Amino acid sequence: MKITGTALSLNVPDVAASAEFATRHLGFTEAMSDDGFVSLQHESAGVNIVFLRVGLGTFKPKRIAGPAGQGLLIAFVVDDLDTEFARISAAGAEVVTPPETEPWGERYCQFADPNGIVWQLVQWV
Repeated sequence: MKITGTALSLNVPDVAASAEFATRHLGFTEAMSDDGFVSLQHESAGVNIVFLRVGLGTFKPKRIAGPAGQGLLIAFVVDDLDTEFARISAAGAEVVTPPETEPWGERYCQFADPNGIVWQLVQWV
């Protein structure tokens, strides 16, 4: 199998709110959209993020059609975590976890978007 692209698809109540968070704070741009969904891309992330409005009739399988969120982290490795944390928090994003460093060398911080999706930035030190 040859994989030519990757996308992460999340059901959220407010598609525009999560899309605005990712574009404003993380540098994603809109690749496509229509009623009830938006697909975002980033020149260096290597993954598209797709937000789907909870309740879309086209979502399958129906048994998992609820909102994303609990237990979900979207993590991106960055070069300068402290600079990114300062920039994003100063822009008003909800801070979940300020920068911390784990004993194994993972330095990270976390933000929540308006739908409760947790976005984590990681720097290995």
